[in-house]
Amino acid sequence: MTSAPAPRREAAFIFILITVALDMLALGVVIPVLPKLIAAFEGGDLTSAARVVGVFGFAWAAMQFLFQPVLGALSDHFGRRPVVLASNLGLGLDYIFMALAPSLPFLFVGRLISGATAASVATANAYISDITPPEKRAGRFGLIGAAFGLGFILGPAIGGALGDYDLRFPFWAAAFFSLANFAYGWFILPESLAPEKRAEKIVWRSANVLGSFEFLRSQPTLSLFAAALFLSFLAHESLPALFVLYTQSRYHWDPSTTGWALAIVGVSQTVVSGGLVRPAVARLGEKTTLMIALASGALGFLAYAFAPTGAVFMAAPPLVALWGMANPSFQGLMTRLAKQSEQGRLQGALGSLRGVSGMVGPLFFSQIFALSLSFDFFIGAGYFVAALLLATSLFIGLKAAGSRVV
Repeated sequence: MTSAPAPRREAAFIFILITVALDMLALGVVIPVLPKLIAAFEGGDLTSAARVVGVFGFAWAAMQFLFQPVLGALSDHFGRRPVVLASNLGLGLDYIFMALAPSLPFLFVGRLISGATAASVATANAYISDITPPEKRAGRFGLIGAAFGLGFILGPAIGGALGDYDLRFPFWAAAFFSLANFAYGWFILPESLAPEKRAEKIVWRSANVLGSFEFLRSQPTLSLFAAALFLSFLAHESLPALFVLYTQSRYHWDPSTTGWALAIVGVSQTVVSGGLVRPAVARLGEKTTLMIALASGALGFLAYAFAPTGAVFMAAPPLVALWGMANPSFQGLMTRLAKQSEQGRLQGALGSLRGVSGMVGPLFFSQIFALSLSFDFFIGAGYFVAALLLATSLFIGLKAAGSRVV
């Protein structure tokens, strides 16, 4: 479809943008109430509930880790549309299952299914690669990131409001959004991968985690970009793992202050993804934009680590938000290194990298924070480590960007 008329490509992009926004809205709706529902199943024991929430989070990330390559490989062979539709339908039915879950084990099974069926983000990214010329992909990936962020800004707000009435209501709302997304896609979403450009067969060797990593190692430049991107993913895990506890411990913020701060962070990141990536890439190119983004993120995390007051801390989110240009730039550069029939495999492999960071990162950064409290030593150590990870990502990215292949 990259050779199709421009209006058709624009319409297809709008379709997938709405699809991603609805998908993320459904995921975001259950965020505020899932821990509370778990606590209810645990008889109100918050200590026990906290442990279970950690297990749920790890399990969800593990399913993403395992199924991103599978859905990516399936989309290379069958096309993007059926995989996206199957994911939306599966999510909608699964939210109904969780809304009706009579016990914690049933809820856990539902969360596992959710992790597997929500792995279609890789397919959506492959869809963008299909319909967008290489030089414009980074900007499009940025808009996908904005849709992603918008869903996670509005979703928790809707879920929190519904959860005040009943903890099950947000799951029904999530089911509605996912099934509406399925219906929308069924009638409107076109296929982006022409039959003659699809993989002749499902490459099962690449449809598993180890195989997908072999694909990333198939080219030296691709391997370097993958390593740099993983470090960036890992640094990102410091935000959900540390933000609330760090600001409460260091600046004594109450929940209301923390909520407003998180809203500012979310809005800043959405503005950068939706409004800054495309002009930055058009003016500076993907490589330069990537380096500026990683350097900004590293400086922002250093500010988080050393900020003496909450007011100084809140001066850093714009820098961290500029880091939001990194992932679209990574994506744009890496899609140039894969054939059209390999875009699903590539996005599935990158999804697995994010899954690894989602499993490892929370444990890694929470332990750093716990140690800094236990030994009363540099409470900002976690964010300092995140800055070092981004600095290393910048170094590796510079080496990869210097290759003549991209």
